[in-house]
Amino acid sequence: MFGPQSAKQSWKDLFFVYEKVRIGNEFSRVQRCEQFLGIFQSEGCKMVEMSCQEHDKLAAGSQFMTHTVGRVLDMLGLESTPINTKGYETLLDLVENTCRDSFDLYYGLFLYNKSALEMVERLDLAFDALRNELFGRLHHVVRKQLFDNGEKVKSVHDSSYQNGAASAFSSNALRYQDVTIPYEFKGKISGSVDDNSKLKVAIVGFGNFGQFLAKTLARQGRSVLAYSRTDYRDAAQKLGVSFFSDANDLCEEHPEVILLCTSILSTEKVLKSMPFQRLKRSTLFVDVLSVKEFPRNLFLQHLPPEFDILCTHPMFGPESGKNGWNELPFVFDKVRIGNDERRVARCNSFLDIFAREGCRMVEMTCAEHDWHAAGSQFITHTMGRVLEKLQLESTPINTKGYETLLKLVENTAGDSFELYYGLFMYTVNAMEQLERMDFAFESLKKQLFGRLHGVLRKELFGDSEKLEVLQEKSVRKNGAALSSSPESVKIS
Repeated sequence: MFGPQSAKQSWKDLFFVYEKVRIGNEFSRVQRCEQFLGIFQSEGCKMVEMSCQEHDKLAAGSQFMTHTVGRVLDMLGLESTPINTKGYETLLDLVENTCRDSFDLYYGLFLYNKSALEMVERLDLAFDALRNELFGRLHHVVRKQLFDNGEKVKSVHDSSYQNGAASAFSSNALRYQDVTIPYEFKGKISGSVDDNSKLKVAIVGFGNFGQFLAKTLARQGRSVLAYSRTDYRDAAQKLGVSFFSDANDLCEEHPEVILLCTSILSTEKVLKSMPFQRLKRSTLFVDVLSVKEFPRNLFLQHLPPEFDILCTHPMFGPESGKNGWNELPFVFDKVRIGNDERRVARCNSFLDIFAREGCRMVEMTCAEHDWHAAGSQFITHTMGRVLEKLQLESTPINTKGYETLLKLVENTAGDSFELYYGLFMYTVNAMEQLERMDFAFESLKKQLFGRLHGVLRKELFGDSEKLEVLQEKSVRKNGAALSSSPESVKIS
């Protein structure tokens, strides 16, 4: 269950499936069979004896699905980046493991797999369903914005008709509220930042990812606070984290770092709701969103200029980082860090949280990050969600390629649809990528059905077409002979 690419390093622990369909009873023939099997056993293969029927039931479908997805991805021309996520690495591995196999091999899997057509149809339906989810959400958001704005305008007009004088006052009030009023900050910059091990970090948004980070921060001995609209008091207590249900109370604790672990879509609303006036004027704001220019611009637009800004992206999550963070990329951009030694030390102390865990620390601008990562993340999550809808199941004889598909689903299925929709909204070429995936899949189907059509035509019309060609040649030959004969003129 391997090939030149998937087994280029070794055959160790790769499956070798066999059935002794007919082996003679005499010793020499039995020995010959065992010697052949010994070739693979000596290389460390996992030897699995099962009937051909069992094999096809377990493997044919998974192999066809693996090669189908691999060929679709190959048509997209995916390229490695300096900051690949684990999920994107699995896509690149899948392409590498399948693209060098001939189309004849793939066509054979299609032709001799009873459920191949059904699988193609299911893959098509899954992609359409995911696309409809995205477009449905987009339609809802646009309608909400349009009609909410319409209702606001209508209410203003209604009030103006009821009372002209009141209308003038109301209009002035609206204009006044639109002006950004600077907060009155009190001097809270006295004292120094806590010792590195006691850096006080407030996590805003204590959902799945917030708890995932809090676990490591607490283990390292950091002082961790948490705030969320949902009551995560029990989860926080288990992690040794102080939980707050009110943002004012959280900010009164004067954390050195505010770590935003919100969804892409809710970040602006949460940021605007924070009581900045209750924080120290030197507070460091950090985000961990999957896109970077969006939060950078939000921070610069809404945070008071005294606050420090660090944009980061841990390029892993609860699933891909469950066995440790070693060698996983952590991307950061020091957007605005004060020059004094204390603030520089605080920023470095926060980054040290991830460096201590073995992360590959990559400093790059938010624009560079989005150029490298946003598109690859969207492709990864799209393919992972399409495959999740197919409800793929592991088999006792998984190929490396099929294992890749299962890992991709595992790495993406735990993330919320909010995260995926956020990637869709804030990835500039998301629509183009969806269209390219659709085009690639349609092209692959045309290749398959075109070959099938050609084979059937050959079987149905092969002999008659040969006869037609012979007849045409004969007519042309006879015509030439007649035109060259003097008697032909008389006959005509």
